[in-house]
Amino acid sequence: MSSIDQVLAFNRKFVASKGYEKHITDKYPEKKLAVLSCMDTRLSVLLQEALGLENGDAKIIKNAGAVIPSLWDSAMRSLIVAVYELGVEEIMVVAHTTCGACHMSFHHFKDLMLERGIPESELTRHDVDLDEWLEGFHDTEKSVRRTVGTIVNHPLIPSDVTVRGFIIDSVTGELTEVR
Repeated sequence: MSSIDQVLAFNRKFVASKGYEKHITDKYPEKKLAVLSCMDTRLSVLLQEALGLENGDAKIIKNAGAVIPSLWDSAMRSLIVAVYELGVEEIMVVAHTTCGACHMSFHHFKDLMLERGIPESELTRHDVDLDEWLEGFHDTEKSVRRTVGTIVNHPLIPSDVTVRGFIIDSVTGELTEVR
């Protein structure tokens, strides 16, 4: 049975047993908080537990590396929606230790893409510079500062929104603020 089929089987049982009832909330974050974090599997449960967040407390936005590579990417869009539509007043950027995005590069992905059958012509025909788009970062603190700066200086983020950056330990959940 595939992983998706296992998830679907579990979901049918979850709904039938009304497992969802303890999670019922509305769309507005109780703490008026948004958290931009990495999609790393180690943070799937650890992030919310280490931050003391319950379902409905915050908007959690995840991507590779907890970064905002451009002013108009989807993470920035989600934060703007969270501020204007959902009442978010504070934003936490939470990167983590031993992040895989720390040393990723297009050259690494290029070889993998070619091995999986993507034609080389597809790697150059788009209007995106894949070297830049798939480049990671090499200093986690610097990346957090850059992401915080991008949010704070975004032309559509009001100055009364608090934005702070952190690194969470991928094992213990300990937060360290990046200033």
